[in-house]
Amino acid sequence: MGTAIRKISVIESYSDLPYLSALDERRKKRVAAYARVSTDSDEQLSSYEAQVDFYTQHINNTPEWEFVSVYTDEGISGTNTKKRDGFNRMIADALSGNIDLILTKSISRFARNTVDTLTTVRKLKEKGIEVYFEKENIYTLDAKGEVLITIMSSLAQEESRSISENITWGKKKSMEDGKITLPYKRFLGYEKGEDDLPRIVEKEAKIIRQIYRLFLDGKTFQTIAKHLTKQGIPTPGGKGKWSVSTVKSILINEKYKGDALLQKTFTVDFLTKTVRKNKGEQHQYYIENSHPAIITPETFDLVQNELSRRSPLKHQINNISPFAAKLVCSECGGYYGSKVWHSADKYRTQIWQCNRKYVDNKFCKTPHIREEELKFAFVQAFNRIIGDKEQYIAEFEAMLPFLADTSHLESKLKELQAEHSAMKVKIRSYIEENTHEVRDQTEYNRIHKSMLAEMTELKAQMRKVEDEIQEQTVRKEKIRHYLSELQQTVDILTEFDENIWQATVEQISIHPDKVLAFLFRDGTEILVEAGIAKAK
Repeated sequence: MGTAIRKISVIESYSDLPYLSALDERRKKRVAAYARVSTDSDEQLSSYEAQVDFYTQHINNTPEWEFVSVYTDEGISGTNTKKRDGFNRMIADALSGNIDLILTKSISRFARNTVDTLTTVRKLKEKGIEVYFEKENIYTLDAKGEVLITIMSSLAQEESRSISENITWGKKKSMEDGKITLPYKRFLGYEKGEDDLPRIVEKEAKIIRQIYRLFLDGKTFQTIAKHLTKQGIPTPGGKGKWSVSTVKSILINEKYKGDALLQKTFTVDFLTKTVRKNKGEQHQYYIENSHPAIITPETFDLVQNELSRRSPLKHQINNISPFAAKLVCSECGGYYGSKVWHSADKYRTQIWQCNRKYVDNKFCKTPHIREEELKFAFVQAFNRIIGDKEQYIAEFEAMLPFLADTSHLESKLKELQAEHSAMKVKIRSYIEENTHEVRDQTEYNRIHKSMLAEMTELKAQMRKVEDEIQEQTVRKEKIRHYLSELQQTVDILTEFDENIWQATVEQISIHPDKVLAFLFRDGTEILVEAGIAKAK
């Protein structure tokens, strides 16, 4: 038997295999394009539309190509690919075997991040998918492609860094000059004025004032959010449903009182675009009276004080009962919480009792209270005030200047500030003397430490007096708000009114003998027991 001779030929191209060559001719190259602009300006959008139109016609007019799609991203930065939906969808389609060639204007349009560019190109290259960068005339499957891409991507990334640094510098300079900008499309109450400063939109300003008023009336974040949603008022972002966080953000935003705290957040890295809350890493700038105010500074401060007062009561954010955070146990100082008895039958009753009643085997003797009892007791207590309303209001309005007089505190603060400044000068002089004279350094350090401690103590005293001034101011505004609500109440109450309850009652202290001590916002205390009101 003879040995068969095997012939091995080198196939230079598909043309050497007639049947494959014919198949390849019939199969057109599936081509897609990618277009992106990084801003929403009219000029950029015009460029964007031109790119889409050009690539659509160019691919369709090339006989060897089959049009897949023009993938687009509009108004999105190119420094990373995480938020670019069009780009990510294109890459997914390509890796799934639906695209053979991707056309794009330039490397900077594709991505300005070297790592993202090379990683994406290599993924596509492994699948035999080519990218053509028109401006640089680079085909990624070409032998020189990756070297050129690396160089060009690095240059594009440095360009992005330079632009980012220029923008950051510009923003910092604007802040130092006291110029403010607002995200007007998502900011309720203001629009951009002709002088580039915020201008009040009265229709929206009414909503802001309503939110502040409801909060001062005792409403919780959730109650306010539900109320606004029910009224059909759109959120700052144009949505129909209000959230607790949106309500809170409005209540703590100093811009509504005409001031502006700038650089609350900062961008950590120009590539990742990660934004963090500024906790001292960058300078902040506070500008007073930077634009027209929607809320008076007094009302704003009153709200901040109320927020601080409620802050320990974490449960109150989601508790919509009007009695939440109002009832206090006179024995342990704990708050009362709601309980439901006989929840599954006709005897269902909602009661309130001390949350610490059975904690650590310390049984508070204060009783539970039914909601009906609370409502009835409030009507009695309030009617004691409203019965003599005109005289009551007149007396308090006359006393108001004295109740919240801060003149003596302000004088004390000035004295402390003068002492603090003098001590700073003294310390500075002492340090300078030590540099020119030979001294016992142990003794020097002891005296220096003592002076620093004295200056720290003065600063603490200043803060304490400032807090007292703030408390007095807040108290004055609380009383004014309370008297205003009282003035609008014409008749005595015949039944429980939640709005009047929220606007007038600070808290109720519940005693073991079932005596309820109502503390009203003006400081008046009324005791109620078994339906009989007693003035204390």
